[in-house]
Amino acid sequence: MINTSDAILARMMALHPKVIDLTLDRTWRLLEALDNPQKKLPPVIHIAGTNGKGSTQAMIRAGLEQSGAAVHAYTSPHLARFHERIRLAGTLITEAALTVILDRCYQANSPDTITYFEITTIAGLLAFAETPADYTLLEVGLGGRLDATNVVEKPAITIITPVDLDHQAFLGDTLTAIATEKAGIIKRGVPCVVGPQHEESMEVIEAIAARLGAPLLAHGQHWHVSEERGRLIYQDERGLLDLPLPALRGPHQITNAGAAIAALRALGKDDAACEAAVTNAYWPARMEKLTSGALVELAAPAELWLDGGHNPAAGRALAATLKQQPPKPTHLICGMLNTKDITGYLAPLAEVAQTLTAVSIPDEVNTIPAEETAKIAATVGLKSSSAPDVASAIRDITATDPNARILICGSLYLAGAVMRANHTESL
Repeated sequence: MINTSDAILARMMALHPKVIDLTLDRTWRLLEALDNPQKKLPPVIHIAGTNGKGSTQAMIRAGLEQSGAAVHAYTSPHLARFHERIRLAGTLITEAALTVILDRCYQANSPDTITYFEITTIAGLLAFAETPADYTLLEVGLGGRLDATNVVEKPAITIITPVDLDHQAFLGDTLTAIATEKAGIIKRGVPCVVGPQHEESMEVIEAIAARLGAPLLAHGQHWHVSEERGRLIYQDERGLLDLPLPALRGPHQITNAGAAIAALRALGKDDAACEAAVTNAYWPARMEKLTSGALVELAAPAELWLDGGHNPAAGRALAATLKQQPPKPTHLICGMLNTKDITGYLAPLAEVAQTLTAVSIPDEVNTIPAEETAKIAATVGLKSSSAPDVASAIRDITATDPNARILICGSLYLAGAVMRANHTESL
């Protein structure tokens, strides 16, 4: 039997239950079979939320590493390749190490049913438990309360980034229901950093934290952050920080940076770590300007940008970011999954984009057909068309507007396909 990480991951997919039910039963069973690696992790920073989890994690990692710490990091989904999900003491897991750890998890579990996310998350926890480091960053996959990452009894700190509508089929149709799931990562007596929230979400978070005696460090109450005169200004009871703007683009990254700084200060890190969090963080496919690669060459002299946001809040954030860019005609290339609120995502972008060229996401059974995406885009006021693939869309746009700004958007899965086609190294 071939043992590469891809081969084992394919076998893991075959273990997937026919119906996904959010439960931790399968996760606890396999963790027990592997001698509970979740009990042997370096201090854990656990991050939930609808938007901003990955960016906030990247900033915290940059700050911790500046302070000299070795940092494990777990994130999902990956873009170009699975290895991106598991970073061991600052370095992406190697193919050899990943193959071994996946095979151990597969052998310990087989033939029982388990979801792909559950067993691969456990693989990450096992790798973290067996590799020395100073901190472990865990990003929730879906929700929080019943997520496979929610197995650490007492993390060092928890973080809840902004909660919004997404994954309603699993988490509920209201902000109250979704916030209840996200706040499931709050642990008794463990500080919880909270980013900006809708009132309904904040009420839920405050109630759960109070019940568990978890101190809150909440935006607008315990810490404040803003952009003033081209600088990031952060203030809490320890004082004021005057820092450069985040390396990650967009006004929403100001509050993500605030949450990262609040977490770093709660962990006792100094001002230099906080500045590094803001200036050194890199997170791919978040309003990222691609500067080299096959698709960049195809688009030249047009600019080529990439963003993986995929819900209404992400659409609003992306539109706000585009409004801050130097004036230039902006053309969207968009592909989305049929599980997403495409109208809610596209509506804010109609204010800032000249055209939208729709594409289907390669090798994704749940992709919205390009023609359907184009029709929906037209209903929100976007001049729209469709193309068979991203390269064709780029050619169509540059044929009429060679100096344009082209933004590929709508899905992390589309972003991953673009990075592979562009031969872009991620992370």
